[in-house]
Amino acid sequence: MDLILLGKALILGVVEGLTEFLPISSTGHLILVGDLLNFNDERGKAFEVIIQFGAILAVCWEFRAKLWKVVSTIKTSAVSRRFILNLLIASIPAMGLALVLGKHIKAVLFAPIPVASAFILGALVIFWAERRQKIVLSAKSHIQAVDDLSPMDALKVGLAQCAALIPGTSRSGATIIGGMLFGLPRAVATEFSFFLAIPVIGGATAYELIKLWKNPVPLSGEFTLVIVVGFIAAFISAFICVRWLIHYVSGHNFIPFAWYRIVFGVLVLVSAYTGLVAWSH
Repeated sequence: MDLILLGKALILGVVEGLTEFLPISSTGHLILVGDLLNFNDERGKAFEVIIQFGAILAVCWEFRAKLWKVVSTIKTSAVSRRFILNLLIASIPAMGLALVLGKHIKAVLFAPIPVASAFILGALVIFWAERRQKIVLSAKSHIQAVDDLSPMDALKVGLAQCAALIPGTSRSGATIIGGMLFGLPRAVATEFSFFLAIPVIGGATAYELIKLWKNPVPLSGEFTLVIVVGFIAAFISAFICVRWLIHYVSGHNFIPFAWYRIVFGVLVLVSAYTGLVAWSH
């Protein structure tokens, strides 16, 4: 048994879980950490696809009561039907754009330097959004929960989510900050981002798994254990992160995450420029 490989799986699983729902880009972190750990080959890419589902299961478990209520009352409740409609509307733009441009984006931008640049640019957007939050919030003062969102609100968030196709931008960051820029309260934008992750990441994971099935990557029995370790690590760390973020947004802003993005992005760029780290291209 390769304990080093299991250690890499554990690290990447924790990285996936902790970063998937924070505005700091899980894809960006997985690209960078995978590059550092030399775990970015075809097996590594398959691994990343599968462990994402662990993070999604964490959201489903945390919000199981809400999800069950929506499913069980969809025939009788207009609120439940609007909730489902909003998720569908918000999912379509990014998923459609990914089908058209996904292959080209992966070929050009899935590398450490573009990711680091996106980290810094995303931080500037967060600063801007937080400054505007108090100004635009009054226009949406009637929205106190995700059930208050209109289909138009959902469409705006869905369009903002398209920015997340650029690795390093962050899907959760694009949806949360985009929602805030359109006037949604921080807590509502964050919770809607959680729910939106289910169809978007779930759909993306299913799509990648179908591709793997058609063009299978040779996986040994030992590597199956590696996937299990990463999957469990992603689930546990994502569950902890989601619970923490729900409490955090009730009384704090996202400025600390913006500074984190800047520091992390600058470190990657400096290490690449000085040759301290031989990042892949």
